[in-house]
Amino acid sequence: MTTRNAIFPTGSARHALYHEHGYSPAIRSGDLLFVSGQVGSREDGTPEETHLAQVERAFDNLGAILSAAGCGFDDIIDVTTFHTDPAAQFGDLMTVKERHFPAAPYPAWTAMGVTWLAGFDFEIKVVARIPEAAR
Repeated sequence: MTTRNAIFPTGSARHALYHEHGYSPAIRSGDLLFVSGQVGSREDGTPEETHLAQVERAFDNLGAILSAAGCGFDDIIDVTTFHTDPAAQFGDLMTVKERHFPAAPYPAWTAMGVTWLAGFDFEIKVVARIPEAAR
């Protein structure tokens, strides 16, 4: 059986939020990293004020977790994003996405419209392959 190890971003005040809600920011299993959905929350858990700021912060939060596991955005193989108003919000996502994934090959990606994200408008979850050097 493969061991599961929780990964937490270093130096983050958000650790209390994960414990309060009973989940890990990411689980390492073998050479894969399964990252829980990341939203555009500040250190205290409150949402950024604009949709674009939420998307940028969600990617920043994701980056901190990837880094804690020895990964980067190039190691992501699968992405799922959740949007409360996809048609109106897609431009913001593309602006940030193109910075983090500027060239092919792109990760597999599924985008879903949802009606509720606990006060947020965007969420991103990923699966990444942990580089051999970080194993």
